[in-house]
Amino acid sequence: MPTKNLIIVESPAKAKTISRFVGKEYVVKASMGHVRDLPKSKIGVEIEKDFEPTYKVMTDKKKVITELKSKIGDNTTIWIATDEDREGEAIGWHLLKALKVDDGDARVKRIVFHEITKGAILNALEHPRELDARLIDAQQARRVLDRLVGYELSPLLWKKIRYGLSAGRVQSVAVRLIVEREREIRAFKPEEYWSITAHYIKDGNEFAAELNKIDGEKAKIDNESASQEIMSAIEGKPHLVGELSKKEVKRNPSPPFITSTLQQEASRKLGFSVKKTMMLAQKMYEGVEIGGQTTGLITYMRTDSVNLSKVALDQARQVIEQEFGKEYVLDEPRMYKSKKGAQEAHEAIRPTDLALSPTDAKAYLDKDSHRLYDLIWKRTLACQMQQAILEQVGADIIVENTKYQFRATGQTIKFAGFMKAYTEGRDHPEEELQDKEKILPELSQGEKLDVQQVVPEQHFTKPPARYTEASLVKKLESEGIGRPSTYAPTISTVITRGYVEKEQKQLKPTDVGEVVNDVLVEHFPDIVDIHFTAKMEESLDAIAEGKVEWRPLMKDFYGPFHKNIEVKDAELQKHDLITEKTDEVCEKCGKPMEIKLGRFGKFLSCTGYPECKNAKPFGKDPEKQKEEDEKLKELQEKHKNEVCEKCGSAMEVKRGRFGPFLGCSKYPECKNIRAIVNDTGIKCWGCGEGHLVERRTRKGGRVFWGCNRFPKCKTATWDKPLRQCDKCEQGVIVDSKKEEREKCTVCG
Repeated sequence: MPTKNLIIVESPAKAKTISRFVGKEYVVKASMGHVRDLPKSKIGVEIEKDFEPTYKVMTDKKKVITELKSKIGDNTTIWIATDEDREGEAIGWHLLKALKVDDGDARVKRIVFHEITKGAILNALEHPRELDARLIDAQQARRVLDRLVGYELSPLLWKKIRYGLSAGRVQSVAVRLIVEREREIRAFKPEEYWSITAHYIKDGNEFAAELNKIDGEKAKIDNESASQEIMSAIEGKPHLVGELSKKEVKRNPSPPFITSTLQQEASRKLGFSVKKTMMLAQKMYEGVEIGGQTTGLITYMRTDSVNLSKVALDQARQVIEQEFGKEYVLDEPRMYKSKKGAQEAHEAIRPTDLALSPTDAKAYLDKDSHRLYDLIWKRTLACQMQQAILEQVGADIIVENTKYQFRATGQTIKFAGFMKAYTEGRDHPEEELQDKEKILPELSQGEKLDVQQVVPEQHFTKPPARYTEASLVKKLESEGIGRPSTYAPTISTVITRGYVEKEQKQLKPTDVGEVVNDVLVEHFPDIVDIHFTAKMEESLDAIAEGKVEWRPLMKDFYGPFHKNIEVKDAELQKHDLITEKTDEVCEKCGKPMEIKLGRFGKFLSCTGYPECKNAKPFGKDPEKQKEEDEKLKELQEKHKNEVCEKCGSAMEVKRGRFGPFLGCSKYPECKNIRAIVNDTGIKCWGCGEGHLVERRTRKGGRVFWGCNRFPKCKTATWDKPLRQCDKCEQGVIVDSKKEEREKCTVCG
C-alpha cells in the first residue's frame, strides 16, 4: 500500500534507527545495498556506444524492488537517504532507475547527514537537495574502469599463468608494493655495528649515556676490534660532565580521525584488522540502543575530511573542562587542513555526543566496539586540547684525556596538555619511547661522575619491515591510491585471492602474487604504476567536482590498454611465465631441475617429466625444510600400509598447500585423496563419544576442529581445543580468538 513518505536507506540497522526519529507518516525501508550492477556473466559495457554501461537488477534484489514499488504512489515523496559519498549517491540513482522513477521527478528528494541522530535526521529532512549527477558519474567511471581492467586482463592471466587469477586497478598496485618490500628484505645485507653505553649513578639515581663522538665526529664503531680498542682507551679514566643543554619543546596533537588514520590506529593500538575496524565503526554509525533509545554513536566512518562541526567543537570544550580542567581548554578551537581532494562538506570521525564517555557507553557496547569508541572519543578531545610542553635536557660527558665523548639525554613533561587524553601510536615499539619521561639527575659542568660500568654491544642493521595492514593503508593514502571506501576491500581482496598472506600480522606475497606482479610490471606497467594509478584517482575526483567528463576519460584509457592486451595475448607463452631455469640437477635422473609455479606455489620439478616425476619444495628455510622432511618420513612410516578404497592400490603421503595428505599411488588414473587426521584426544562436548580432530575447510583451507563422528555429530569450533573442562567435566576449554581468553564451550 502506498505511503505518504518513503525514506530509503541501505541497511536494516540504519532503517531501524531512523524510523525511531521520524513520525508515523514516514515509512523507512532498506535497499540492502546496491540493487543494480553490471552483469557477472559478461563485460556489461558497450564500448562502441561510448562506454555505455548495461546495468541489471540483481536477482536477490528483485523482491526488495517489488516491496519498495508497493509503497510508492503518485503522491509519495521518495527520500533517498543513502550514505553521503559517491557510492551512496550511485545507490540512490540505481534505486530510482530500478523503481522506474525519473531522478528529476518532483517526488524525489535527496537528504544527507553525517550522523544518525534525531537532530541530524530532522535537519536533513528540512534541507533536501537533488541527486548529484557529478558524484554518480564519478562512481560510474570507477565501476566501468575497474570492469574494463578486470574483464580484459583477468582472462589473459588465466590463459598465460593459471585459471582463476584476477587483476585490478588498485589491488594490483597494493600487491606490487608488498612484493617490492619483500624483495628489499631479501636483498638486504645486514651490516655489523657496535654501541658503547656508560652507566652512572648519582644520589641513588641511575642513568646511562651513549658514546656519540670520537674526535668531535659522530661515533662509528664497525666491529668488535674497534669497540675493544675504545674500551681499552677509556678504561679507568674519569668521566666528567661537559656542556649541559636544556630546551622546551611544544607538541601538538594529531588531527581527528579520518578513515585511514582510524584504521591505522586501531591496528597499532587494538590489533584490529582494517576490515574489523570498519565493521565495528559501521555498527556504531548505524545505531546502538542506549537506555531504550537507538542512536548513532559516531559520525560517518568513510571520510577524508578533518573538519569538525561548530556544535562538536563547542561540546568538546565543555567536556575537556569537565574531564581534565580549564587549563586544558584552548582559547580558540584548533582548525586542521584536509589534504587536497578531500570532501570538505564531510566531517571527521567523532562521537555524535561527546558527553557520552567511554565509561558510560561501556554497558551498551561489546568489548571491541567499546575499545574503538574509547579511541575515537579520546582522539576527538585531544585534538582540541592544549599543546603538551616537554623539557628536554642533555649532557655531554667527556672521558678525561681521550678523544671520546658520551651523551646523556632526559625528558620530563612540564604540562601534559593533550597527552593527558591521548597520544598517537607508533608503527615500531621502540618509537613509543619518544613519549615517555626519562629523568636525568641534576648535573653540573666539570662534575666527576660515578661510573658503574661501561658496556659494548654488538648490533646489526635491520631490513625494512614488512607492511602491516596499517602501514599499507598509510602508504596507499600517501601515494594517492584508493579512497576511504576502498582501503579495507583492497586488502581483503589481495588476501582472499591468494596473492598475499598474513604472517604474524605482517603482509607477505605468495609465489602466485609475485609471478602475477612480475607479469603485470613487465607487460602492463601502467596498471601497476603508482603515479599512473594516483593520477587516475585524481581524474575520478575531478569528475566528482564536475571538471571532467567521464566517457572521454574511459576512451583515453581503453584504447592503448586494449591494444596492449591483444599484443600480449599473441606474444606471451605460458611456459616462459611460470618456469625458471636453475643450476640444480635432478638427483634421480641427472637432468636439469626447473622452478615451476604450481597450484600451491613454486616448486622444483625435473625437466625430464613425465618420464621422471621428481619434484620438491622450493625456497623454504633449510632448517624448516629439514623439519618438514623428517615429519613427512614419520607420516610415511605411519601410513605405509594404507590402501586406496577406490582401486586397491597403495596410498602415499603427499605434500599439499595445507600440509601432508594421503593420495593414491596410481594418480592420475585414480585421483582418490584422504586427509591425515590430527586427533587431539579431547572428548567431543556435543555427543560425548567422539574426539575432536583438526580439519580444514575445503575453500581456503582454514583450520577448525570437529568431532571425528561427523556426519553423525556435527560439533565444530574455530577455536583451538586445549583440554577438558575440570569445572563442568563436559565442556572443552578452547583458546577463544574473538574474546582473547580461554573459555569453556559449555560453562563459559
